[in-house]
Amino acid sequence: MAKDDNGGKDLTVSGSSDALHGEGSPGTSVVASDAFVDPGFPPHRLRATDTDPKKERRAEREVYTLFYLSIVGSVFAVVAYMAFPIVPEDPTSVRLNNLFIGLGLALAMLALGIGIVHWGKSLMVDDELVDVRHPVRGSDESRARAVEIFQEANEESGFGRRTLLRNSLIAAVIAIPLPAVVLFRGLGPQDQDPVANLEHTMWKKGTRLAIDPTGTPIKASDVTLGSSFHVIPEGLQDLAHGKLEEKAKAAVLLMRLKPEDLNEAPERRDWSYDGIVAYSKICTHVGCPVALYEQQTHHLLCPCHQSQFDVTNHCEVIFGPAKRPLPQLPIAVDAEGYLIAQSDFTEPVGPSFWERH
Repeated sequence: MAKDDNGGKDLTVSGSSDALHGEGSPGTSVVASDAFVDPGFPPHRLRATDTDPKKERRAEREVYTLFYLSIVGSVFAVVAYMAFPIVPEDPTSVRLNNLFIGLGLALAMLALGIGIVHWGKSLMVDDELVDVRHPVRGSDESRARAVEIFQEANEESGFGRRTLLRNSLIAAVIAIPLPAVVLFRGLGPQDQDPVANLEHTMWKKGTRLAIDPTGTPIKASDVTLGSSFHVIPEGLQDLAHGKLEEKAKAAVLLMRLKPEDLNEAPERRDWSYDGIVAYSKICTHVGCPVALYEQQTHHLLCPCHQSQFDVTNHCEVIFGPAKRPLPQLPIAVDAEGYLIAQSDFTEPVGPSFWERH
């Protein structure tokens, strides 16, 4: 049997020549009379907490105990960060720091997750419902019903009524981000001001420009028209510690253009040498390496978010999310013909937020 969506008229396959010959109402579904009957839901099985008040109270105690354990884990991770600091040249301190912070975070997240699942499976209303599809409309009735649903959910979950569960859950959720906030401080140097440290690089007056990664100094005569070099400060390879950190700040792209193609500001005319210019390789958007040079247009492209910089105009931004030009490294040539830096960068390299004091 089938019912017309509009009129509710019944049609059958057998005994209805009109239906068989396609003379029924447009949009009418024809269903065989011997179609399977919807078996419905199996009988509902009550949980132990639905029939025994003692087990309900026990489940409630278990849930808020798990939430309190989550709080303990979060606090333990913060204490472990301070109690087991990482000591340079001491691998044991690294292992202890990772071990105890990891244990604290694991306890915090695991207890919080298990507690929420236990609450839902043991104490919230256990009804099986069918969500009938219907047009989504923003009528006053649907809005009023939405409010009723929230009220019913509050009643069924006991969120407003079970104050101990609610408050312990809120406390655990508030406590769980605290270790991350404390651990963020460990991402920077412990004995240095991060802002001041990022304002300076290895470049200084007289430092030779060297090819990355070999560290071979570059002569001006080696830089042909249209070529580009990935450059690091000479001596970077000899550093015993912090090599990657220094390279991340000091990496430079070196290019040679026709001198007449450069639109140089008067105060920067001596920052280049015979069309050779050097700019920071670190994008001013989020710090990705700007490694793609298009020698016909003299554009530099950041592959991460497609910011483009115009080398002929002091690497000004011509497209993309970057907000400021790439910092320029002032260069010159020494007595032996090698390219050298005149000084460090005159502005912070990398993402713009590092220069905000």
